[in-house]
Amino acid sequence: MNASTGSAMVFRNGLVLTMDDSRTILNGGDVLVVGDRIAGVGQNLAAPEGAVDIDASGGIVLPGFVDTHRHMWQTAMRGYGADWTLTQYFVWYYLQFGKLFRPEDIYAGNYLSALEAIDTGVTTSVDWSHGLQTTQHADAAVDALTAIPGRFVLGYGNIQQGSWEWSTSPEFRDFINRRITVGDDMLGFQICFDLPARGEADAWPEKTTFEVARDLGVAVSTHSGVWNVTKDDSIKWMHDSGFMGPSNIYVHGATLSPDSYQRIAATGGSISVSAESEASAGQGYPTTWEARKYGIPVSLSNDTSVWWNADMFAAMRQTLNADRIREHHEAHLKGETITNLSARAQHAVEWATRGGAKALGWDSRIGSLEAGKNADIVLLKNDQDPAMAPIINPYGHVVYQAQRADVHTVVVNGRIVKRDHTLLVGNVPTAKANVERTIEYLVGEMGYEAWASGMSPEIPEQQKRAMDNPYMYTEYKEKTEV
Repeated sequence: MNASTGSAMVFRNGLVLTMDDSRTILNGGDVLVVGDRIAGVGQNLAAPEGAVDIDASGGIVLPGFVDTHRHMWQTAMRGYGADWTLTQYFVWYYLQFGKLFRPEDIYAGNYLSALEAIDTGVTTSVDWSHGLQTTQHADAAVDALTAIPGRFVLGYGNIQQGSWEWSTSPEFRDFINRRITVGDDMLGFQICFDLPARGEADAWPEKTTFEVARDLGVAVSTHSGVWNVTKDDSIKWMHDSGFMGPSNIYVHGATLSPDSYQRIAATGGSISVSAESEASAGQGYPTTWEARKYGIPVSLSNDTSVWWNADMFAAMRQTLNADRIREHHEAHLKGETITNLSARAQHAVEWATRGGAKALGWDSRIGSLEAGKNADIVLLKNDQDPAMAPIINPYGHVVYQAQRADVHTVVVNGRIVKRDHTLLVGNVPTAKANVERTIEYLVGEMGYEAWASGMSPEIPEQQKRAMDNPYMYTEYKEKTEV
């Protein structure tokens, strides 16, 4: 069956993790797909004549993974910032060289990132696209996302300009009218920007951006609770102005106060946890530890391939380990021992699937394997991988044993986009050639010495204001707290 076919298929005799309300697990289970929908989940299902039969024996069938925050345009610089701090990330992209990116460079990063997502079983990705300096850049981002038959959300952002400026421009409205259909679940849309704490509650210019989002009827995603950058004041202002609700996604949310967590919980928002990023870059301690206390829904994020990649297995593993480390540590500080872990492997799989679907408001369509839902399905099966047998604890196996090389088949909206470990969509050589041209261009513009030293950059004296608040668009410097 090729990628363009979408009539009927059935996954046969797999270990099915439905992720439904009852968390049903079927041994020797089938999943039937007709058109773009799941037509049945059970055993020994009858399939229409001509349906493609996919042997899932020895494998795990589960919903596609959902990544709620990834700067896909930066995939063109894969691994460049492996040794960066968050400050170095800010200096390079915000203050120095991020403005060099052309529309074709945005396309190159997004196209490669979209292919990578499908390859590793991420069927839905939020492109937190904060490199859209012009609407031509935004057009290029959408062109790349729509070239790959995955499920994507364009998160529109621009780190080179205040959000209250670009979101109110005629060019932005023209882009929305031309390229975006609000409610489309194959190309969703968010407005993505940050709200650094400064000034007074009645003088924050980002309030205008929230009003634009409300007028358009679209969600807002914001980096929140990033240590010493986006603080509790921003949550309070959002709440007091009526801009917090179930569609809000708070990325990281790692250094907020109990009051802020309670506001998020009370208004139904969710937190997108980027555990690899938080551990390495320093946004704060990964947030599931706090979110679980307050009943805040959690989804997972891979952040940016300038550090990491689209591997949701790594995200699940890192997030669950961080939660458990914290649980043990807190007990040890009190001279106690944890005998039963409260964060389970099942939680991590939920965060990576249904948690992301709920955060996007799409849980009635994706996130679980149930009749009537859109068919976003992943089969983990690899007869050559010794770690794929035996499968005893299915949730634990997904989190701690399986890996991206075990992604055998991927279906998006009823369409097979990967089968037998082979991508059926896009063009990997073309994607590689595109990013090679981007790197060649960046090196040419920067000079090789600057390019090479940028992998471990020093902070120029005149740019040390980034240490105070890298999101600032003015010369304001926050007062030192007493």
